[in-house]
Amino acid sequence: MSAVSEQFDPVAHNRAAWDREVANDNEWTRPVGPEVIARARAGDWSVVLIGYHPTPRDWFPADLRGVAVLCLASGGGQQGPVLAAAGADVTVFDNSPAQLARDEEVAAREGLMLRTVLGDMRDLSAFPDASFDVVFNPVSNVFSPELAPVWRESFRVLRPGGVLMTGFVNPDIYIFDVLALDEREEFVVRHPIPFSSLDLPADERARAYGDGGPIEYSHTLTEQIGGQLGAGFLLTHLTEAPHHADATARYMPGYFATRAIKPAGA
Repeated sequence: MSAVSEQFDPVAHNRAAWDREVANDNEWTRPVGPEVIARARAGDWSVVLIGYHPTPRDWFPADLRGVAVLCLASGGGQQGPVLAAAGADVTVFDNSPAQLARDEEVAAREGLMLRTVLGDMRDLSAFPDASFDVVFNPVSNVFSPELAPVWRESFRVLRPGGVLMTGFVNPDIYIFDVLALDEREEFVVRHPIPFSSLDLPADERARAYGDGGPIEYSHTLTEQIGGQLGAGFLLTHLTEAPHHADATARYMPGYFATRAIKPAGA
């Protein structure tokens, strides 16, 4: 049973939490430098869905010029500006104003055309049907209470033949006691899946995830992959990688990334 009130608003909480992460210089809030943008303009670019692993280039259209890309829950001045410098028509959608400000900062510094939109990844009503060719969603749905609306909305805003790329955390990581794992690297099985950090007492949650830190939701593979298929996507690729900052990396993949397409006739 959750240790917090039913009135708790996870979207508002995580918005404020990620604004604080920007102030605290979390690595996923640090904008790319001019040299990265210069290389992207010259055709030498990469972006990540999971950890530090570049997303395979053949997951993208061969030529990004004029491709409409939605960087979904992908603020921070990293993926969006790189794709814009490579020629894409980029919109960055994120729940954190401070994260979006990072993208705006890079765009102003580099003279990039880039649109930013604030909102909850479950609600893409700011965009009409069939607005994008690519939805690029690096690890972020761990901060969303539910996934089915994310997949439905992603399907809706993609054009037929469009591509969804998403990265997510291996839910099995969440079976372990977080403090035992982080503080002593002890693998203590404690939690059933699905798990939410809201399930922990407030004091333990603050120690494990930071005081006022983002709320996380493990989800399940049924929600992640089955949810995409249920929304109408066709899965084309799946890859995995160790978690870059977790002791479980020695034994199991910490991340999965998928590429799926909206059928041409949909």
